[in-house]
Amino acid sequence: MAAIAAGEKKARVLLIDKGNKLGRKLAISGGGRCNVTNRMPIDELIQHIPGNGRFLYSAFSEFNNEDIIRFFEHLGIKLKEEDHGRMFPVSDKAQTVVDVLLNQLKKYRVHIRTTEKVKSVMYENGRAKGIITANDEVIKAGAVVVAVGGKSVPHTGSTGDGYVWAEAAGHRITELFPTEVPITSNEPFIKQKTLQGLSLRDAGVSVLNKKGKPVVTHVMDMIFTHFGLSGPAILRCSQFVVKELKKQDQVKLKIDIFPAIHKEELLQKMTSDLKAAPKKAIKNVLKPWMQERYLLFLFERNKIQPEDTYSTLSKEKFRGFIQDCKELIVRADGTLSLEKAFVTGGGVSVKEIDPKKMASKKQEGLYFCGEILDIHGYTGGYNITSALVTGRLAGLNSAEYALSK
Repeated sequence: MAAIAAGEKKARVLLIDKGNKLGRKLAISGGGRCNVTNRMPIDELIQHIPGNGRFLYSAFSEFNNEDIIRFFEHLGIKLKEEDHGRMFPVSDKAQTVVDVLLNQLKKYRVHIRTTEKVKSVMYENGRAKGIITANDEVIKAGAVVVAVGGKSVPHTGSTGDGYVWAEAAGHRITELFPTEVPITSNEPFIKQKTLQGLSLRDAGVSVLNKKGKPVVTHVMDMIFTHFGLSGPAILRCSQFVVKELKKQDQVKLKIDIFPAIHKEELLQKMTSDLKAAPKKAIKNVLKPWMQERYLLFLFERNKIQPEDTYSTLSKEKFRGFIQDCKELIVRADGTLSLEKAFVTGGGVSVKEIDPKKMASKKQEGLYFCGEILDIHGYTGGYNITSALVTGRLAGLNSAEYALSK
């Protein structure tokens, strides 16, 4: 996006990549369908970028999510809107997005060098002057845009190279941590794989602080795994778990499978179902309420026999069961590694970046965009929106700067 924008300004552009092909991360995004942006109103969009999303207000005034949609549709890619404002190509193929971007690079005669590693960025008298490759080749340039990603999904090439170049320019790198990442747990039922592979639809998942108060709650799907928990609700909670783990050894997660119903109301409704069929096994009466595996798991936790009928059921145990339906506590002890995360938290401090131009405040002619910046959002098209918007601004402004010099 940065190279295309600079090309539009008629600058001579070299796009250099250590991988053997361009757009590798884009091609696997959105499960291979490429969630190019999100159509939510700007204020809501920024709320879904909990890591310094407010920094993007200025950028969105120059180029925003609606501009991204127009950009791709102008290039012949029809988009469709799915749940929660997510925008996908009608083709459902990420490669169609990659291909039109590659065509734009050709159109603007961008020079492309793949399988070429950059060793460092050259700085002289407070200005970026070009780059030095791994083969010690010096390539001079009027401006340099660093668009190398963070440390997540390293097989696509984002292995954290850019942080060293940013530090050499005098930039501060805020602490890096995994976000949008599955959560690990040592709970016995997790270790025994009791619920492995079981998905819960629209569950309310809360991260609790030391005092047991929710720090954040997300109502989305989740899944139990052999190491802990995953799925959209869990990924969104993960960065809050990382932060809470700095204050406590284990963080409690509260899972509510009926977030729309109050506990007492749930008790009354289930009781009324049981009373209506007093001779029927409670397992068969309550089966329509939830997946059988989860039902039996909660029965076992509360020492309820599935063959019990309403008349033989201990009312105290049944209250415990209702409590678990609404507030199953799972202790989290960590997350998977930064390399396994979808998104990197932390990066080049946004306090040192001009929010309208993506220009470094430390060196002239140096620009940053995408995940190398300390900006991170939830999955759902938010990170890619940030990357495309900051990429475009870095490209336009770096070209203007280089041409003016």
